[in-house]
Amino acid sequence: MAKTKQFTIAVDNQPGAVAGIAKTLGDAKVNILSLLGTAQGTAGTVQLIVEDVRRAKNALDAARIAYQETPAETYDLPNKPGALAQCLDKLAAKGVNLNSIHATAAKGGKKAVVVYTAEAAAKAATATS
Repeated sequence: MAKTKQFTIAVDNQPGAVAGIAKTLGDAKVNILSLLGTAQGTAGTVQLIVEDVRRAKNALDAARIAYQETPAETYDLPNKPGALAQCLDKLAAKGVNLNSIHATAAKGGKKAVVVYTAEAAAKAATATS
């Protein structure tokens, strides 16, 4: 498990909204490790995990893109049925209330990655150990 920061960015639900953020970070040589975007009606949000938090903040600030920064955890788990449920059961047993979560795995890959933010981040650090 690794501690990181999640950036949450409010966007207008229109073509190119996420592309502009990706271009800003790409031009600054910031590698996006994880991205989740959702929208309802005319508004949406983008949640990002990046490789270099400091560089991402500098790029977003320079582009005047407002964001919220939240402590997050990333956790590698086996890419097999039930692995996510087992991880989440451990967090729940420790009383960790998730505020956001997303996970990804490459088809045929050996591992998956789950990213979450939680109210009880200190509890989360020991929950999956």
